[in-house]
Amino acid sequence: MRKIVINSGKPLSGEVAVSGAKNSVVALIPAIILADDIVTLDGVPAISDVDSLVDIMEVMGAKVKRQGETLEIDPRGVENKPMPYGKINSLRASYYFYGSLLGRFGEAVVGLPGGCDLGPRPIDLHLKAFEAMGAKITYEGDNMRLSTGGTPVQGTHIFFDTVTVGATINTMLAAAKAEGRTVIENAAREPEIIDVATLLNNMGAHIRGAGTDIITIEGVKSLHGTRHQVIPDRIEAGSYIAMAAAVGEGIKITNVLYEHLESFIAKLDEMGVRMTIEEDAIFVEKQEQLKAVNIKTAPYPGFATDLQQPLTPLLLTAHGRASIVDTIYEKRVNHVPEMARMGANISTVGGRIVYEGPNQLTGAPVKATDLRAGAALVTAGLMAEGQTEITNIEFILRGYSNIIEKLTALGADIRIVED
Repeated sequence: MRKIVINSGKPLSGEVAVSGAKNSVVALIPAIILADDIVTLDGVPAISDVDSLVDIMEVMGAKVKRQGETLEIDPRGVENKPMPYGKINSLRASYYFYGSLLGRFGEAVVGLPGGCDLGPRPIDLHLKAFEAMGAKITYEGDNMRLSTGGTPVQGTHIFFDTVTVGATINTMLAAAKAEGRTVIENAAREPEIIDVATLLNNMGAHIRGAGTDIITIEGVKSLHGTRHQVIPDRIEAGSYIAMAAAVGEGIKITNVLYEHLESFIAKLDEMGVRMTIEEDAIFVEKQEQLKAVNIKTAPYPGFATDLQQPLTPLLLTAHGRASIVDTIYEKRVNHVPEMARMGANISTVGGRIVYEGPNQLTGAPVKATDLRAGAALVTAGLMAEGQTEITNIEFILRGYSNIIEKLTALGADIRIVED
């Protein structure tokens, strides 16, 4: 079993570059199935989710070349066949293969998706959209079959009952080569949706309105190859900004798009965090006397659910009592007992996280229960007195590219060891 071991007390300073967005690339790679020629992605993060997606693409018949942060995929040899269950089951974003396979072949046979356990994350809105576009859904053991019965996917009008990133992207994928026009109302507005739409449009799709709550897709007959730069990861950026504010003595975070982080930065301002916003970077100073603030997550452009856990260690340094409410994922509280194990005054009360500070954390053996909880524990370990050991680190490596190397370059005493 591998674990991350952190010894605290090291001053952190310097510069850290944000990698390409995990939440984009896990959709961009399946989208390439729709192309009739080679697609190259630049800025691909070195994370295990990408490794799994590349494995799936190769099993399906794609030719993949990977060099550093560049990924070249030739999807012309992709065949419509069931995908490897183990890989699919471990990867939540595997559901993006539903839309791309349906758009290319009019059929998809896939295993049910896995990923982090954050409470109910049903795919009913995905299936509702596919059915509206002419697909019939049947279940075969651990697999689900979507099929239009040999006819092309049909454009249609879809209204989502709730804002959903996954279903918005999946519908765009299925609709890109559909017959006729598809209109998505109450669409999610996240930057990653714009990124996927940009790739598809560069491949020859006709998508308008990405980034607004109404997206219109005019189906086209074919999509060609292209080259695409993945946007910076706003969640990784926020994680490092919070970490820098918690334990840094002057850290510059580069490859940042401020406009993707406005609600997050606003909360840091409310806390009293001192930082300098540059064109594509944020410099975070050493902090003093921060103020506790209430956090309530919301769909973009509100405060991102993926950032409430990475922010929690910084909140624990603040003066006062406040709460965190996650309106997106009700079970995103599993980091709380791990923080409490390190001495934090934090608990869950009636679905809310309540904390009071400031706190001096103490190193302890803790467990990453999901990706963002793992990021929170890394920051907590850097803050704590003594040694912290984090297990279940596969969750962390799913979404943070070269995190050990990046933190070591800032001066952290952090390493992965085999137990």
